[in-house]
Amino acid sequence: MRRFITFGPAFVVLLTTGAVLLAVPSAMRTIAALRTQERVQLARQSLAGDDILQRVNDAVRNVAESVEPSVVHVEMRRWRGASGAGWVFDDTGHIITNAHVVGPVSRVTIQFHDGRLEEGTVIGADPLSDIAVIKVEPGDHLVPAHRATGERVQRGDRVFAFGSPFGFKFSMSSGIVSGLGRSARSPSGMGISNFIQTDAAVNPGNSGGPLIDVQGRVVGMNVAIATAMETDGGGEGQSAGISFAIPLATIESRVAQLIETGTVRQGYLGVRFSTGAVEVNNSIFRGKGVQIEAVVPGGPSDQGGLREGDIVLEIDGMAVEGPENLRSIISAKRPGTNVELVVVRDGKDRITLKFPLGEMPDDVFASIYQDMLVSQGGMVLGDTDVGAFVARVRPNSAAARAGFESGQQIERVGTKEVSSSVEAILALQREGAFLGKRVDVRVRVKDKDGNEVRKDLTVDLRDSE
Repeated sequence: MRRFITFGPAFVVLLTTGAVLLAVPSAMRTIAALRTQERVQLARQSLAGDDILQRVNDAVRNVAESVEPSVVHVEMRRWRGASGAGWVFDDTGHIITNAHVVGPVSRVTIQFHDGRLEEGTVIGADPLSDIAVIKVEPGDHLVPAHRATGERVQRGDRVFAFGSPFGFKFSMSSGIVSGLGRSARSPSGMGISNFIQTDAAVNPGNSGGPLIDVQGRVVGMNVAIATAMETDGGGEGQSAGISFAIPLATIESRVAQLIETGTVRQGYLGVRFSTGAVEVNNSIFRGKGVQIEAVVPGGPSDQGGLREGDIVLEIDGMAVEGPENLRSIISAKRPGTNVELVVVRDGKDRITLKFPLGEMPDDVFASIYQDMLVSQGGMVLGDTDVGAFVARVRPNSAAARAGFESGQQIERVGTKEVSSSVEAILALQREGAFLGKRVDVRVRVKDKDGNEVRKDLTVDLRDSE
């Protein structure tokens, strides 16, 4: 008998299995979608019931609202078309910005937040601290910034940077204070090195804008950024999450003097200290400090009780983590200001000293500007028994391109006859050379026949490399 094979039941099983295989993923997707919708709904309900982020948002908006009327855009149409930012210091018309923003010009255009334009006059600038003061006519439109005078920011504090990055006027960015007492090169080539470091986005055009705390108060002024090309700070390139600001205490000290006299007098300790930080590790302190290698006899520190070998840990409550930090803290203070130093003596005693600062002598002051002349102009000045002379000129530097050569005797800087390198450098400073102004210098050389020949050359540090 022939056998018949039936495939019906197997086919039904296969169809059923296939249907199940197709249905299960669809069901799982449906379940997953329902769970996602449930999570979204719960999250929305949670956000609706918790206004913490809205309150943070409102607080940041209030910072913007309270600060923006005090921020200005600064434009120098007669010098490279440069621009930057600034902020209203007081109701008499003083506006603060960076010295490198205004450069060598004496008049600038100020734009206020409401679009109003005014001409401003630069009444003083300090290239060492990179601070400048501009004066405009007083009026009801001036809204002085609220300042956190006498208070110090701390690492981790939230801050906001205002300015005109890449020409986008009245911009605002936020971040935290990443570090304090940082050393960095400002766009002027030097600068106070006791910088506040932040990770707020700061780009070219933010220079001169205020750094603001969560209460809407100025705690510093944007001055430089670190980029992949310039990790030690500068004014060009794009933000890499590291920016620097001048502390408010430095600004207020300098600005008060610039408003009063147009110049700045520097505090002076009267010591020579180590070129690097020293580690202290004993029963009373662990950390860094700066060791005093010599004390000027009769100077402020000598009279105040500071000794050779002392290690300075703090000045007025601020940690001293290196020589540049120490120098910046002191130079930011006026002569006559009382300071409090905490030192380690003989490796075992922790001592507090209090005494007034002196005024930085001309030769020390000139040595700082000599460093700027080298970095920006490539020229070193020295002295002979007949006066100041050009000791060295770096090839292809601004000085070399201007015609300066080693051996030239310097007779006059601007309108002042000079008899020493100190006088020559201080005359360059007074004439505005370190702010980018062109300064005429008369030099004397001997021609091939041995006859003295005088030449009029020009120092122009805008032509630096």
